[in-house]
Amino acid sequence: MEYKDYYQSLGVKKSASAKEIKSAFRRLAKQCHPDANPNDPKAEERFKEINEAYEVLSDPDKRGKYDQLGADWHRWQQSGGTNQGYDWSPWTRSAPGGGANVRYATPEEMEQLFGSADPFSDFFSQIFGGMGTRGAPGGSQYRPRPQRGQDYEHPVEITLQEAYHGTSRLLQMAGQSSLPTQGEGKDLRRMEIKIPPGAKTGTRVRMSGGGGSGTAGATTGDLYLRVTVLPDPRFERKGDDLHATVQVDLYTMLLGGEIQVPTMEGSVMLRIPPDTQNGCTFRLRGKGMPKLRRSPSQKEGEQPDQHGDLYVKVDVQLPKLTPRQRQLVDELRQSS
Repeated sequence: MEYKDYYQSLGVKKSASAKEIKSAFRRLAKQCHPDANPNDPKAEERFKEINEAYEVLSDPDKRGKYDQLGADWHRWQQSGGTNQGYDWSPWTRSAPGGGANVRYATPEEMEQLFGSADPFSDFFSQIFGGMGTRGAPGGSQYRPRPQRGQDYEHPVEITLQEAYHGTSRLLQMAGQSSLPTQGEGKDLRRMEIKIPPGAKTGTRVRMSGGGGSGTAGATTGDLYLRVTVLPDPRFERKGDDLHATVQVDLYTMLLGGEIQVPTMEGSVMLRIPPDTQNGCTFRLRGKGMPKLRRSPSQKEGEQPDQHGDLYVKVDVQLPKLTPRQRQLVDELRQSS
């Protein structure tokens, strides 16, 4: 059996008053409560340790016995004694006690709440097992609320075209873990998750109930797909807007005309006015990426689809001149 330092567990001195012990317990209980640390597997053990320490130090009879045991234990340690060689028998005899506010949980309750029928350590059970329990402030044993299942997150890559139109991913779930997996087996179940149009890098798509199982009948966690949109050779995305650069011949830049411009839904014709300068940018309204709907519950058709814009930058493409063309250009330069 291992000696438990309850004063160290609560972070108080051995001379601490009952008020100081109670204050330390409440502060640590709030900080280490399993409900406040759903992703920390050690939180429940730490919370049980704090409750056990308070169970002893808040009860004058238990604290008195514990202080006597502690003094004897430290003398034994100072004399070179080891944990294995210490004689626990004088301290493990059951002592009379118990209070009017004792509340004994059933083994089934303990199994649900703590994963075992005894929420206390062997040290507590052996030393204080016959003295009853007081519990946390308020006179009742700590009974944690059912724990919601853990949320899971899984990365997924999509193309810009898929982000524009929306897409889906088919995941295989193994048993109750709800983690994407590969392979065959009778316990595998397939689930399709839809990724909405307008998804960006960093968008998280939730599948309700796809996470870990909850405890004591609590709700199951969720599964989130964390989206990464792959680069596209034609466009640069900035928010909901798209940017593209197109090559335009010198004659169209000088004299004006129409050029073909790519969009996410096919090519469109863009009119270039005469005397357009190199690097000029044209804005095509509504030809960018669709905007994510404000609310997941909003249905298609409730509001007109909204899109960002497409910004097209023109880059002049100089021709290879024949001798006659070079002569004409030279004449043009001379005349200007």
